[in-house]
Amino acid sequence: MHFNCMNNTSSKARKAAFGILPCFVFCSLLVGACRNDMEKVRFFDKKELPQQSIDSVRVVRSESGNKQMVMTAPIVTVFDKPERKTVYPKGVKMQIFDGGNKIIAEIKAGYAVSLEDKNIVEARKDIVIIDFRTGDTAYLQSLTWNTAERRIFSTEPVKSVNGPRVTYGDGFESDEEFKTPLIVHQRGTMTFDDE
Repeated sequence: MHFNCMNNTSSKARKAAFGILPCFVFCSLLVGACRNDMEKVRFFDKKELPQQSIDSVRVVRSESGNKQMVMTAPIVTVFDKPERKTVYPKGVKMQIFDGGNKIIAEIKAGYAVSLEDKNIVEARKDIVIIDFRTGDTAYLQSLTWNTAERRIFSTEPVKSVNGPRVTYGDGFESDEEFKTPLIVHQRGTMTFDDE
């Protein structure tokens, strides 16, 4: 008799009952798909996520109203854990000024990181340093700026080009204002003719 009762159910009630079943199955699959795999959750550990990420950055440093440095970068990412650092993953360009509007030096790097607690900025990858006063252009693969000592240096091989003159050395040193740039352990200078 119960079976016959079901057959006598109106077609609207049957459609509603059959509509609920697929909805229930879909919701069960959706809830099941939302479960977290603990390994995936650990991948996004908050300790390693950036605190800030900024596009198209331009920073101007001045002293007593006199421009000293302009830094530009396509992306800057700031971390506070596990250590405080600022990363320039797509590179950075710094222009050093004479205290007015004249650029005396420019540094470009493909990657840089500033370690705030150590007062160190490390640059890597395709570094170019241009000294506009002398016309020298230096090429390196790593460069360190110790902001506490106000010193820029590298222990990597360096190549300096000034017109037809090319100089090779085993490192680079300068004060942060580029008043005393120096190629360390100079290995030789070659002059090429433009014939």
